[in-house]
Amino acid sequence: MDAREMKIKAAAAALEHVEDGMRLGIGTGSTAEEFVRLLAERVAGGLKVQGVPTSERTARLCLELGVPLKSLDELPELDLTIDGADEIDPQFRLVKGGGGALLREKIVAAASTRMIVIADETKLVETLGAFPLPIEINTFGQASTRLAIERLASELGLSGSMKLRTRSDESLFMTDGGHLIFDASFGRIPDADALASRLNQIPGVVEHGLFINLASLAIIAGPAGARVMEPKN
Repeated sequence: MDAREMKIKAAAAALEHVEDGMRLGIGTGSTAEEFVRLLAERVAGGLKVQGVPTSERTARLCLELGVPLKSLDELPELDLTIDGADEIDPQFRLVKGGGGALLREKIVAAASTRMIVIADETKLVETLGAFPLPIEINTFGQASTRLAIERLASELGLSGSMKLRTRSDESLFMTDGGHLIFDASFGRIPDADALASRLNQIPGVVEHGLFINLASLAIIAGPAGARVMEPKN
């Protein structure tokens, strides 16, 4: 089973949790896109849902495939969000934001009664940090924000490079909200909760890719198929 087949397996298993009439947060990324394609087939067959997309990219795909959408202002409370992740640890703390939609993803997840993460088994880690941590920042004062993040990292015993994300043409990557992203290669993050809390205190940080206490279930696909996981206490 190749990587895409595993993503489809996870997406199909997540779709079993979607019920008629749900207000649904729809994530961003390659695994989430497989979910959108399967969801669109169910919608074409009569399933009634209202989706809130976590990015302009997801919104375009939903509209193209006929998944009905609303804004989060129109549906400020959601039943379920289904989204991918770049890393998942045993406590279901996540690293997200590889696709650049972390701010909207976190807002939508927080507005939902439940969040289900869909991923392949390569995303499971014992400790977060192998995947560079996306940190979304305001364009104003980016040098000062970088220094504040570097000082914080040093205080927590973290080190590694921080790079402004760029596109393939080397232009700066801008999020849907008009912000920049630092990708912080901290390596192993022994205290993700402390890092998340401290990053929230830096004024120039708009949001970060540590998703803590948001996911309630994970559907993980591997060569043998998809399995459901719950967080370890």
